[in-house]
Parts: sequence; structure tokens; C-alpha cells
Amino acid sequence: MLVLGRKTLVMGVLNVTPDSFSDGGKFLNVRQAVEHALRMQRDGADIIDIGAESTRPGSDEIPVAEELARLLPILESLRGKLKIPTSVDTQKAAVAEIAIGAGAAMINDVSGLRHDPRLAEVVAHHAVPLVLMHMRGTPRTMQKLPFAKYVMKDVVNGLKKSVSIARKAGVAKSKIIVDPGIGFGKSSEQNYELLAKLGEIAKLGYPLLVGTSRKGFLGRTLARNRGPAPPEKRIWGTAATVTASILGGAHIVRVHDVEEMAQVARIADAILNQPAG
Repeated sequence: MLVLGRKTLVMGVLNVTPDSFSDGGKFLNVRQAVEHALRMQRDGADIIDIGAESTRPGSDEIPVAEELARLLPILESLRGKLKIPTSVDTQKAAVAEIAIGAGAAMINDVSGLRHDPRLAEVVAHHAVPLVLMHMRGTPRTMQKLPFAKYVMKDVVNGLKKSVSIARKAGVAKSKIIVDPGIGFGKSSEQNYELLAKLGEIAKLGYPLLVGTSRKGFLGRTLARNRGPAPPEKRIWGTAATVTASILGGAHIVRVHDVEEMAQVARIADAILNQPAG
């Protein structure tokens, strides 16, 4: 069972895709994927988030059957081995239904129920936590569409709509977590604005998940003469944004580098928990 608020929870990313922006193709093999999940648990992860469909900028949707073919062998192999909950990163009701039956304890929808509103009914029926993320457009279009003129207004209004769909479908308020969707249809400047103003999103009254790990805006900020820093060179930039997220009110941080970011979270929590005055 997940307890939010006692400490920041670290969600470890396990992408079982050939084309994710940071680690695509590394964990397509079931044995490698299981080993990586168990390693992240040892390194301090509180949740493992498994994604079988890439949502990197420009990516295409894959069929339900293909997503399940990648996902189910991992879930089944982790059953009984993993002592922490698994989350499944999917936009599809059919995938969520079967994944929960295979042991997934949480659903993470990057579309905020815009792609398949029926997913809310599945989550409500099984009474599992649901992450609602804000995305402007779709993975294919999100960095090609015009960015919002006022990003905070766009994100807050979008999350309100997602929450409304979830609640009307019967999802309990206590099961909803919101995510501002750093990097999903936002400019670099807008990503930093969202991080600086997380408190405005917290006013919605739901726990916050923030995912900044290795994202492109960090690479652009850290760019040198040879262009943006590659994903594996963004760890310290990630650490800075994880700290900012926690100090800004994040309850869960979604990361690739679990061992390092678990240390970052522990120190940020120690700062946050100091008595005022």
C-alpha cells in the first residue's frame, strides 16, 4: 500500500520499448527487464512504473495486442519477486484492465483520460490509484503544436477536466494523483515555470507526481558547443529538478537513476521536514 506524505516516493522507470527517448531497447528482453526492476527496488524505488508504449515526442501509438505482448511477460515474471507496487504507464482501457489482472497496482495515464475516457471506469472498478498527467496534444504532435500562451492556466484547466472525467466515472478522490506533464507540449521556459509554481497545481487538492528525469529541456539548458547534453549526461540537472519538485510539494518523483535520486529525495525531505521558525 502506498502512503503519501510521510516521505517523497521514488518511482523507477522501466521502459520495455524499442524507442523511448532515454533507454529505448535496453529492457526489451524479459530477463533484463526483471533484473532492472529488482535493481531499482534495491536502489530505493518505492514504485516501478512499466511502460510498453513510447510517448517520446513524435512517437506513434501501437496496437493493444503489441503493448500487452511487451507488458504481460514482465508483470508475470515480477509477480512474487517484487516487494513494491508496480504501476503501468498506459493510455488504453483494455491494457489497464488486463494489466491490473496481472498484478499492476496503479495506472499512469499520460493523456489524462483524453485518449480513452473508459480507462477511468476500469480504474474505478478495481479501485487502484490513477495518475492523471497533462499533455498538450499527443506524443506525435506535442512539440509541433503552438505552446500555450499561459502555461499555468493551460495545465490547471486541463487537469481539472481530467479529474472531472475520473470523478464522474466513479474514481475516488483519494485514488487520484496529478502530474503537470513536464516536457509534454511545453517549451523549456514553461517547464521551469511549472517547477517554480508547483504550489498552484497543488491547490487542486490532489497529490503531485513530477517527472523531469533526463528530459530534453535539461539537455538544452546544459548544452555546450557540441549541442544539447545527451540523456546520460543530464543526471545532475535531473537532481536539481527533483530537489525543486520536492521542495515545491511533489509527493512522487518519477526517475530513471533511482539510486542517485533516492539520495536526493532523502536530503530534500530532510530539509523540508525542518520545523519552521
